[in-house]
Amino acid sequence: MNQEKRLGQTGEKIAAAHLKSKGYRILKTNLNLKIGEVDILAQKKDALVLVEVKTKSNLDFGFPSEMVTAKKRHKLNQLAQMLCFQYPNKDIQLDVIAIDYSKSQPEIDHLENVFF
Repeated sequence: MNQEKRLGQTGEKIAAAHLKSKGYRILKTNLNLKIGEVDILAQKKDALVLVEVKTKSNLDFGFPSEMVTAKKRHKLNQLAQMLCFQYPNKDIQLDVIAIDYSKSQPEIDHLENVFF
């Protein structure tokens, strides 16, 4: 496994722990749907929450949250719409967790309900 993939997996574990500490229930990680993957599918009260996790160990080329490009936002919105059809009685929320791992302790920026 390469270093970038390991960093991504570490970031997803940190993000899941962060979500649990905020009262989210983790339903699934790395959920593969026909049109793409959801890093973390969680539940917060009655809402299903799709969580995109971005982790960087070097900020030379921007912050982790800046890695969510227009193309990625479009894909995330498509995934959210797909879940709306699968779970018509649930509210769908889209969160981004950006993790700066360039220091000894990772810094977490949790952006809630970003695209709806």
